Amino acid sequence: MKFAKMQATGNDFIVVDAHDMERDWSRLAKAMCQRHFGVGADGLILFLPSKSADLCMRIFNPDGSEAEACANGLRCLARYAVEMGTADVGRELAVETMAGIRKVRPLAGGSEVGMGVPRLKAEEIPMLVEGQVDIILDYPVTVKGEKLLLTCLSLGNPHAVCFPEEAVENFPLSELGPIVESQPIFPNRVNFEVANVLGRKKVKVRVWERGVGETLSCGTGACAVAVAARLHGQVDNHVDIILPGGTLTVDWDGVGEVVLSGPAELVFWGEWPD
Repeated sequence: MKFAKMQATGNDFIVVDAHDMERDWSRLAKAMCQRHFGVGADGLILFLPSKSADLCMRIFNPDGSEAEACANGLRCLARYAVEMGTADVGRELAVETMAGIRKVRPLAGGSEVGMGVPRLKAEEIPMLVEGQVDIILDYPVTVKGEKLLLTCLSLGNPHAVCFPEEAVENFPLSELGPIVESQPIFPNRVNFEVANVLGRKKVKVRVWERGVGETLSCGTGACAVAVAARLHGQVDNHVDIILPGGTLTVDWDGVGEVVLSGPAELVFWGEWPD
């Protein structure tokens, strides 16, 4: 089975052209994404035909679970389509995902993707809270004796953003991340981001990704942080999100669609003996 290894600011993926191919994709994701015994990746992406869009994307996490959306994955898929000769730089693609149709435009050396309008209501995230709540700002959660204030939203997948007083480099993400991810208030688990706002146009971020662990980058996580920071009045419409793997740019006017842009590239081609 042929595959491509792609990366976007260190968020790396195995991409497979799965047209007319049947496999146990959950099992393959577990095997292929292993860093020491497999190819190594943050996810397995399937490039599939679609009846309602230009193409379809499915993405599986290293633990075998399937994710609803992945912004960096979408951007890598757009670059993959260019490499395969099925898309052109500058021409917008409609991509079918579990979270709905997403528009992606390959660029020279990267791509941009529209991630839709943020969903802020508790039932849309989903998040189990009492009563009907239209927006989740600074929701208190105590984890291992530490009180965290979470701003929660969905961009097709659920996110909880925390703005700690300490530098994100010093935040115990590997210790607290898996506990936040599995909090009972998040029935589908949650992606957890910690962020330091450095100015109106710049935020430093670390991400604990649901089903993956800490990653060098996360596209929907970057979008979630930009949205959360803007809801708190801390940033402008156009903001750079600085992640361990590089910088992504997010544009959101506070009302409409969130747009993410940044680099995406092919690392190598390979063949899996399955």
